[in-house]
Amino acid sequence: MTTSLGANLTTPPPVLAPEAALALVQDHWGLTGTLAPLTSERDLNYRLTTAQGRYVLKLANPAEPAAVTQVQTRALLHLASSALPVPRVTRTTKGATEVATDHGILRLLTYLEGAPLHLTPKSDAQRASIGRSAALLTLGLQGFTDPAARQDLQWDIRHAARLAPLLPYVSEDLRPLATETLARFETQVLHHLPDCRWQVVHNDLNPHNLLTDPADPTRIAGILDFGDMVETPLVCDMAVAASYQVDPAAPSDSLAAFARAYHATLPLTALERRLFPLLTATRMLTTLAIASARAARYPDNAPYILRNVPSASEGLRALQGLNHSTLWT
Repeated sequence: MTTSLGANLTTPPPVLAPEAALALVQDHWGLTGTLAPLTSERDLNYRLTTAQGRYVLKLANPAEPAAVTQVQTRALLHLASSALPVPRVTRTTKGATEVATDHGILRLLTYLEGAPLHLTPKSDAQRASIGRSAALLTLGLQGFTDPAARQDLQWDIRHAARLAPLLPYVSEDLRPLATETLARFETQVLHHLPDCRWQVVHNDLNPHNLLTDPADPTRIAGILDFGDMVETPLVCDMAVAASYQVDPAAPSDSLAAFARAYHATLPLTALERRLFPLLTATRMLTTLAIASARAARYPDNAPYILRNVPSASEGLRALQGLNHSTLWT
């Protein structure tokens, strides 16, 4: 079956033994310590523990163009002076922000402490905090530009029309709803996107990329993984974050808690408010289609790849027939 995943989603993560990785850290950053593997969809990540503190060592996927990796670094440097809880770039002993190796581009970032959002109790107060954080991050990225951020990424919701070849991978019980959602995106959303506000955005605020304060699960303490950054309508980025915040038992209230907090921080236009609910459903469809297709390709990594599928499935069902006019009131 032909898929539309693209090279960056079909190339396996790079391989680099811990001993070789530590040698590179010593050579370029002058640090020694111990490495522990971290999960990743496309890259190779290690947590580095040293006497000076903890870091994340990131080796980029070989299919990712160097300019795309570099835009992530530039974005973090752009945000470095803000109060946003994002990783800081650690320069080498020669002042470089990245190292080109035979295995790919290597970077060292500060390690953010906190409780992973997906392991914390959910509440509307937490959803509101996520909405505010998502809006503040988008505001923080305003003014940041880079041609490499115009990458063609299937995770970018605006490309959802290309998901059709992946729908057979979606579970049979959800396939009719997935097909209907895609049709609604194509007829009700796609032609309006050029009229929305566009900028570089994070594009992946899922529960595995957010950390909370261990003492207060409603406070966002860390924003991780800028690997899906792209220039796209900012309401698409909002919909990405919102798609993981829908409580199937109370879909209207939970989505409203997120949306109102975002809108209060970064006010949306009338068009963006109208497109937001269907874009949220489209992101759930995107998660289902891409994850299902990638899990079939990489069965050994399927548990990690499919980690967000249950919430996307339940959320897509919950959004059916929802009265979206109450979201903003």
